[in-house]
Amino acid sequence: MIKTNDFIRKSTIFCSALALIGGSLALDATTAHAQGSTPALVITHAPLPDSLKAKIYNTPREVREITAKEISGDAYRNLSGTMVGQEIASLQNNLVTLQGRIESLASGLTNLQQNGERLSAQYYANIATINTQLQSGTTPGNPRLVRKLTEAQSDLQALNENVSQLNNLAVEISETASQTSYMLDSTRSAYALSGAVEEDHVKLAELEDSVNNTMVVIERLLNTVSDSISRTTAYLSTERNNIRTLALAVTNGDLYGRSLSNRPFATSVAYNGGSNNISNDMDAGQQPVQAQPAALPAGGRPLAKIKFDRPDVEYEQAVYIAVNEALERYPNARFDLVAVHPSQGNAAEVAIESTRARRNAERVLRSLTQMGVPAESIDLAYDQSDAARTNEVHLYIK
Repeated sequence: MIKTNDFIRKSTIFCSALALIGGSLALDATTAHAQGSTPALVITHAPLPDSLKAKIYNTPREVREITAKEISGDAYRNLSGTMVGQEIASLQNNLVTLQGRIESLASGLTNLQQNGERLSAQYYANIATINTQLQSGTTPGNPRLVRKLTEAQSDLQALNENVSQLNNLAVEISETASQTSYMLDSTRSAYALSGAVEEDHVKLAELEDSVNNTMVVIERLLNTVSDSISRTTAYLSTERNNIRTLALAVTNGDLYGRSLSNRPFATSVAYNGGSNNISNDMDAGQQPVQAQPAALPAGGRPLAKIKFDRPDVEYEQAVYIAVNEALERYPNARFDLVAVHPSQGNAAEVAIESTRARRNAERVLRSLTQMGVPAESIDLAYDQSDAARTNEVHLYIK
């Protein structure tokens, strides 16, 4: 009961003090207002201004809607200047330069091929003129045919120089192929570089395909130039033999034919178990053929017998026909060329005829090689004969 009275008494004193303080504050505010100064503290129940309320309280904010196009469209894609992108640009420039060089090489190949065709046409035109005149009949060493023969030889020489240029072109194409192969390796290595975006790899794929296509073009050029070189080289080898035979025909004013060295292997006979003997006879009316003759084969008749009983013996046409028919039957045949001199007379006369026979045999040898018979297929020998009245040259097949 005592404690309750004390509490009431203390509460009354506290309320009285608050009333006195409130009255003093109100008096001070009224006095300050009357004097035109701002009070130090104003307690009021009015609401806060909107400007102050927006700063103090967090109000809900509306954000803009983000579309899928902004994520995967231009806003995402428009990134340039990566290190890989710069490497791709450099590779593309190198490829353009390389393709320009390939175009130049292809144009050079076309020009060389056209030049070769032109030279071949000129050569055959000259050869056709010579053969036509020889077929119609002409004089030995006809100057017109000699001039045509010189032009034909010049065409062959120019064609040989054309082959040299083709070889140089093949070297340049091979170097370009090496550069293209290196570029292809560089392009594939760029896939592993760090710092690339998706577009960089797409461009790398396109660049790789372009380099591969360029490699295909280069390989085609290499194959074409290699075929041209091989074909023209074989052509030159054949025509050099033919023109030597033709030169002999122009000199003698008589038509022979193709070089005897240019023969296909389709007519080759099978190997006869290590035996080199050929004992078959030719057709009726022709001379028999026997293999492996000695210096003067015993019992064997020569394929051709040339008697040098006058200075201007014309033997080339007969020898050409005989050798041509023999090679048609025996493409791998070898020949013995025998210088035969008479054994009658004193020692001086025999020696002189022996020397003449050997010189005539050398003359026939030159004719055979000009006709296209390989020199290594001809064996030389000499002999004397009691039946011979002048020096002779005998040709045997074996």
